[in-house]
Amino acid sequence: MSPPLTLMVQGTTSDAGKSTLVAGLARVLRRRGLKVAPFKPQNMALNSAVTADGGEIGRAQALQALAAGVVPHTDFNPVLLKPSSDIGAQVIIHGRATANLSARDYHAYKPTAMAAVMQSWGRLCAAYDAVLVEGAGSPAEINLRDRDIANMGFAEAADVPVVLVADIDRGGVFAHLVGTLELLSASEQARVKGFVINRFRGDIGLLQSGLDWLEARTGRKVYGVMPYLHGLFLDAEDGLADAAADVAAGSGALKVVAPVYPRISNHTDLDALRLHPQVDFHWVGPGQAIPPADLIVLPGSKSVQADLAWLRAQGWEAAILRHLRYGGRVVGICGGFQMLGQTLADPLGLEGPPGSSAGLGLLDMDTVLECDKQLCNVRGSLSVELDHGQAAVAGYEIHMGRSAGPALSRPALVIDDGAGARADGALSADGRILGTYVHGLFDAPEALAALLAWAGLERVQAVDLAARREADIDRLADAVERHLDVDALFDGKLPALKINAQDFA
Repeated sequence: MSPPLTLMVQGTTSDAGKSTLVAGLARVLRRRGLKVAPFKPQNMALNSAVTADGGEIGRAQALQALAAGVVPHTDFNPVLLKPSSDIGAQVIIHGRATANLSARDYHAYKPTAMAAVMQSWGRLCAAYDAVLVEGAGSPAEINLRDRDIANMGFAEAADVPVVLVADIDRGGVFAHLVGTLELLSASEQARVKGFVINRFRGDIGLLQSGLDWLEARTGRKVYGVMPYLHGLFLDAEDGLADAAADVAAGSGALKVVAPVYPRISNHTDLDALRLHPQVDFHWVGPGQAIPPADLIVLPGSKSVQADLAWLRAQGWEAAILRHLRYGGRVVGICGGFQMLGQTLADPLGLEGPPGSSAGLGLLDMDTVLECDKQLCNVRGSLSVELDHGQAAVAGYEIHMGRSAGPALSRPALVIDDGAGARADGALSADGRILGTYVHGLFDAPEALAALLAWAGLERVQAVDLAARREADIDRLADAVERHLDVDALFDGKLPALKINAQDFA
């Protein structure tokens, strides 16, 4: 069996377009009939997904797997770091939480993490026709070069070629590319085969002299210039501001707001709301006034007690109580659900100092954090009280908390996990407060329509998030085919196009 095609996409900065380019290339190679695996050796993100083998990976790698037409697997992201503070993170190896380490302690742990990375790499190379690798941040971070497993440290160990991508919309693109190259070692520089420029707006002819200079200055090829794809919707890897940048807030009839607490996680749960034409959605950041709304959504959190304290300091507790007095609705998802209860206890100090604190007291239940993390993909339906048609829900659970109390006797969802139905979450006695552990609550079209009607929206339009995501992946791949020299990027080793883009499904 011949070795797979390999390419590593590294960026000159965070959010240069690495995740997007890998997703686009994955779809392009799938169109060529290749079995493709995405791979990110080390990811630091609070947006994650549950894999078919019951583990946890970065959400960007789950999206790239979708683009490639393969089932998400823990080998696609063998090391995931989920920050719980500014200097510490939960370390997830091959999909399972193994430790909570400070940045200094993790640096000492890196050889162990690298061994896990190379194990996954070996399995993927044996099973796939092509493996597309995504770097993290920038390879030119001098202070992170020692024991690097995310960028050139991995590229050298695995002997893979590298293409550098830079975001021209930020400005300084030539300085970013040349400067990054200059800060690499001689062997690392030799590994960089060329460049991709991302998010260009305007007349490409006015850029050509710069491209010519860049190729002459570095001796490397510019494989193409990707245009700024306005309104492109892809699941965000982590940064909330970047996730919201290209999707304008709606001007619809239903007003929805959500807080941006410091350790917000899986904020992609709210993408369906942001994209709905009848929803006027707004994130509310620190120091911002909390506007009137029909629905308040409390998203997930990696540090629930600390984020609840932040919520109170920002005035959200009083705002939520006032909102409910005036007939508004509240939804809490995962950590946001836990905040709605009477107490939050972390006796083992899994997310911070050991201890407990009072919740918002809106649901009669108590939550205790435990070592074992619940990780599963789920399907079910909304409770009959929410929707008499029992609208379908499809999502996933990622949580360490266990909740108990009378509130759970009125579940929000009924989950069918193959072993029989089970209840999830809670719906308040007055029907205005809903909590659930299921991420992706709004993703299924039927559930989204039912929940928006519950929140007060009349004549709800159907919105299919999965269909929109698929269409935008195809749109991205079309742009990659049109604007990049893909065959040259893979040294002329790609097979001919096997399927027309417009027929691809």
